[in-house]
Amino acid sequence: MLFKPDPNPPTVQQIAKAFRLTGWLSFWTQAVLTVVSTIILLFAAASSGLRPANSAPSPGTGSGLLLTFCGLGALGFSIYWAFRYTRLGRRLSAKDSEARPKKADTIQAVRIGITLNLGGMLLTLLGLGATLGGLFVKAATQQGSVFNNDPSRLIQAVDILVVQSSINIMLGLFVGLVAGFFLLNRIIR
Repeated sequence: MLFKPDPNPPTVQQIAKAFRLTGWLSFWTQAVLTVVSTIILLFAAASSGLRPANSAPSPGTGSGLLLTFCGLGALGFSIYWAFRYTRLGRRLSAKDSEARPKKADTIQAVRIGITLNLGGMLLTLLGLGATLGGLFVKAATQQGSVFNNDPSRLIQAVDILVVQSSINIMLGLFVGLVAGFFLLNRIIR
């Protein structure tokens, strides 16, 4: 006989395949968004350090930037968790049923990933809120200050880059969240 049947039940095979495919898609999407966000945030942090000492801080600095960096850290952990999904998929497709993780352990791993992404989204949303609040203050105070020589009171491109980075981080965490909910749905049906 040339064809050797797989001893795994078809549903376990499908779940294992879903874990590997979803894990890799989530991993690479989040990795690209993390690299782009990191470059933007590092540029923004470096740019904020080049201002004169007597100028007001940019809204992209302080708590907004700190919380956004925390969200970026959570996205880094989410990338690791997406890679774990691929390894979990490999373990689920093991020929030996003893080597396969239990359903409860698999569900727990997915729940941890979902919680991680939700926590990262919360941190990033708080950072984005602080940044947008600072941008609002700048926008409100720059009315009628066309001849003002203080560039720190004007909205600058770096301020908008911090917002863009926060949105990229949120998108990456959202991808991780969707991946987790998709996998959870595949397991419990």
